[in-house]
Amino acid sequence: MDHAVTGRLVRALPRLRDDRGSAALEWAICVPVAILLISALALAGYVALAAGSVEQAANDAARAASLARTPTAAVSDAKAAAAMSLADQGIECLSTTVDVDTSGFHSPPGQHATVEVTIACPIRVAHLGIPGITSRTATFTGVSPVDTYRQR
Repeated sequence: MDHAVTGRLVRALPRLRDDRGSAALEWAICVPVAILLISALALAGYVALAAGSVEQAANDAARAASLARTPTAAVSDAKAAAAMSLADQGIECLSTTVDVDTSGFHSPPGQHATVEVTIACPIRVAHLGIPGITSRTATFTGVSPVDTYRQR
C-alpha cells in the first residue's frame, strides 16, 4: 500500500470517531419524545379528573331524579342537576348527553326500584398538543333508589 494512502487513512480515522454534533442529534431525537410523553401524562390526568367529575354529576343527577314525584319531573330534575354539577366542577363538555331511565317509577309501592342516569361528556383535549387526539368522552351511570313506600 502506498504511504500517501495509508497516511490519509490514519488521519481520517480520528474524524470517524469524533463525537462532535452527537449531542445535538440526541437532543433532536429525545426532546420530541419527552414532550409527547409529558403530553400523554397530562392527557391521562386531565381525562381522569373529568371522569371523576362526570361520575359525581351522574350520581347527583340520579339522586335528584329519585326524589322527583313523576317520571317527567325526574328527567327534568336529573338534567338540571347534571348541568349544575358539571358547571360547579368547572367541566366544559363539547355536548352533554343525559339519559334517564325512569322505569323504576312504574313499579308498585313496596317494591324496590331505582333510577339510572347516564351522562356522556366529550371533553376537548386538543390544547394538550397530542397529534390526532382532539377529544375524549367520559361516560358514567349513576344509580339511586326510589323510596320504596312512596306513591308513584
